Amino acid sequence: MRVAMIGAGYVGLVSGACFADFGHHVTCVDKDEERIARLRKGEMPIFEPDLDRLVVGNTREKRLDFTTDLSHAVAEADAVFIAVGTPSRRGDGHADLSYVHAAAAEIAAALTGFTVVITKSTVPVGTGDEVERIIREIRPDADAAVVSNPEFLREGAAIQDFKHPDRIVVGTDDERARRVMAEPYRPLYLNQPPILYTSRRTAELIKYAANAFLATKITFINEVAELCEKVGADVQQVARGIGLDNRIGSKFLHAGPGYGGSCFPKDTMALIKTGQDYEAPQRIVKTVVAVNEARKRGMFRKIATALGGSLRGKMIAVLGLTFKPNTDDMRDAPSIPLITALMDMGAMVRAYDPVGMEQARQVLANIEFCDGPYDCARGADALVIVTEWEQFRALDLERLKAVMKQAVLVDLRNVYRPEELEGFAYYSVGRGGSVR
Repeated sequence: MRVAMIGAGYVGLVSGACFADFGHHVTCVDKDEERIARLRKGEMPIFEPDLDRLVVGNTREKRLDFTTDLSHAVAEADAVFIAVGTPSRRGDGHADLSYVHAAAAEIAAALTGFTVVITKSTVPVGTGDEVERIIREIRPDADAAVVSNPEFLREGAAIQDFKHPDRIVVGTDDERARRVMAEPYRPLYLNQPPILYTSRRTAELIKYAANAFLATKITFINEVAELCEKVGADVQQVARGIGLDNRIGSKFLHAGPGYGGSCFPKDTMALIKTGQDYEAPQRIVKTVVAVNEARKRGMFRKIATALGGSLRGKMIAVLGLTFKPNTDDMRDAPSIPLITALMDMGAMVRAYDPVGMEQARQVLANIEFCDGPYDCARGADALVIVTEWEQFRALDLERLKAVMKQAVLVDLRNVYRPEELEGFAYYSVGRGGSVR
């Protein structure tokens, strides 16, 4: 099968590489000439475990190629996936669909024969209708079906998620489109993931509802963590106790500094705006967004408490900058408002992240970036774990004490158990504080 993937960003590149690994011929199209040139040389524009191996291997086998020429790629394709960005629109929080609409217009002009045009980008309800309208307006003669096929990829585990999905959602009422959509996913039949065929609008809403629900679980356990600290309970045991109920499940019940990343913040906002447009207010999701923003901003108070209430003139070492491990993504990372608040309170900040330093430099100013965790901790009044990278789970605690000015550890991800931190003033989330 010949596939055109419009957009070589996170979703497009991962999806394109995986489809190529399934044996299809995939052409990834992007307007960014530098990105395309780098990909042709096997250089990854994003960090995702194992992605470089898939891209290089399938490029070598001539199943995957990269171009800025949309017309040729679309003309040869049986299926054209739109995987361009849909960021929050500045000023009102709606999803910015300008890239989707522009892609639809260019695709329309290049269509030949029956082609399925698939929105892989996360888009609000009704976007497929607009994509179809654009295609019909530009090419009334085009033989095309527009389908919604949302992605459910976790950054840091995207290839595993693509090849071993919980479900595949296909939004279409067109029988020919259903048959075409079965082909790219045929290699997954051995794993027997459920393929859910729905209407196009239903498929679009499934994606937003899924992300909003997961964001709600995170925010719920974070509020419970605050209560645990007040009453002397352990949020990790609470999470385990409720997560063992299979109606609830254990995933996304890890207390921390709040959610971030490329999906949850923009998708919850877009769902809220969609609800407003259709006079169906999403009150729970709106509260989730507000609580999460307050959570991220308020984490500095835990650090201030650990240092006696004042941060002025204190050196704070921050371990982990990306919004989660195994990615270099800094979008809406909790580290950003936390570090900003620390500096506003007069603190100096050192920081280290295993792969996110280059991206962090673009969004964080006036902090010192370090070469490793122990360099970061040197002379620090407090060490703060913000992202739970595996490299931070087994730090040499004696070495940390030797290089720090004060043995104060603020663990915002509950990486350690209090009994492991002998000799430290240790503060975690939802478990209270333990002193030396």
